[in-house]
Amino acid sequence: MVVLVVATASDPASIGPAAAFLAMPGWSPGPPIPEGMESFTNGDVRLLKHERSIIAEDDLDHRWQAATGEAVSEVIFLSKHTAVSNRPALTVHPIGVPHLREDETPPQGGRPGWAALPNPRIGPWLRLMQKIAVDQGLVPEFEITLEATHHGPVTNTPTMFVEIGSTEEYWCRQDAAQAIALVLWKGLGLDEGNTVGSWQGNSEKVLLGIGGGHYAPRHMDIVIKDGVWVGHLLSGYSLPMEVSPQGNGKSSSDVGGMWKHSIKVSYDATKAAFPDGQVIAHLDQKSFKGWQKNAIMSYLQELNIRIGKPNDFI
Repeated sequence: MVVLVVATASDPASIGPAAAFLAMPGWSPGPPIPEGMESFTNGDVRLLKHERSIIAEDDLDHRWQAATGEAVSEVIFLSKHTAVSNRPALTVHPIGVPHLREDETPPQGGRPGWAALPNPRIGPWLRLMQKIAVDQGLVPEFEITLEATHHGPVTNTPTMFVEIGSTEEYWCRQDAAQAIALVLWKGLGLDEGNTVGSWQGNSEKVLLGIGGGHYAPRHMDIVIKDGVWVGHLLSGYSLPMEVSPQGNGKSSSDVGGMWKHSIKVSYDATKAAFPDGQVIAHLDQKSFKGWQKNAIMSYLQELNIRIGKPNDFI
């Protein structure tokens, strides 16, 4: 099994960290890929470079195996991040568009109603990224943060995005690229140390974030602490809720919209990515109106999903 790191030459915040990563010892040319892509190998890590948008190439894990015979255990995408605030940031997040109906077109890749398996490294790598960013002098200029589940491309194995934000000035920053390369180098154990964030099971607790804004601040407060694992993070926009004219919102059956599907597929994907783990929902309670919170808690109880408080994860 190999780890697939994916970069695109069309994005400076993707190719910059990839170049810094490839400048580290141990790389050699990878197997030939028939689609005009370029690959490199280092131990059980494969770096794949292509020319298209990072969200445009679906099923790269399956395509890699078909081309090389090597099964892929996980996928890590390198990408730019954009934000209205323009604040410099280093981010990690799971992917998917579980809130979209089948007749909707995802604006940034993925498949409507789908959630990727979240890479178990997301929580541990957030903390590793924080440490490296402090050591490299990027903090407090750069914010180190989670993002909620969003966009594609479609994958079939545990996946995460690692991003530099939020404007071209920062996408091109060599110190930010070097920090991301160090996260990859140390996180994947290429520094001859242990890998960071390999899931071993043992019935450990895994946070499934429900509610809040795109940067998941209430969930972030928990995940930044040592030893916390995190799966999908569903912000408010991934939980579209509509009260029927006959309903009052007191039970989940009164509330329409894709929110139930979004929770169910995100829970199932998180459960599959963390075998033998205890997936526990954490709600950003203040982000919901009373009827929304009641409906969500009722639905979680229907699915026998435990609802946890911050101290339950630490």
